[in-house]
Amino acid sequence: MNNFAKTLMDTKKIAVLAFCLGIFGFAQAQTSKVGYINPDKIMSESAPAKAAEKKLEADFSKRAKEMHGAQARLKTMSEKLEKDMPVLTESDRLKRQRELADLSQDFQRKQRAFREDLMQRRNEELAKVVDRVNKEIDRIAKAEKYDLIVQDAAYINPRVDITDQVLKALNK
Repeated sequence: MNNFAKTLMDTKKIAVLAFCLGIFGFAQAQTSKVGYINPDKIMSESAPAKAAEKKLEADFSKRAKEMHGAQARLKTMSEKLEKDMPVLTESDRLKRQRELADLSQDFQRKQRAFREDLMQRRNEELAKVVDRVNKEIDRIAKAEKYDLIVQDAAYINPRVDITDQVLKALNK
């Protein structure tokens, strides 16, 4: 690269740097109000999130107990088959193994359906909580004239953290 091209590139770099500094200075001249919320804290400590979790627990506790009972019965049958194996005839052993395999498949199918139902309902309840949280954040942002409220950042100065304010409003 010749000296002229190098000087031209250096001049372009300086011009871009000056432009960026000018924009940055202009942005600094305007005052902006920024806030931060910790979504994990809100989802673990807010009343709506806790209520949603209790509702899910109440709605699915009976089914969860049934699943635990079926799992225990399956384990007991498996252990009994294992213990009785030396004294069983070939046809009895095959019959009990088939029964155990059928019960195991049925249990796995029910367990998969249970998990899918639980996840679907959890997502529905979570969406309701998130909607309520977002409305409260929007209300606070408008009332206190925030320009920006973020949920994720590499560094947060504690003075811009409004998580507790949002929690307080949600827990009313």
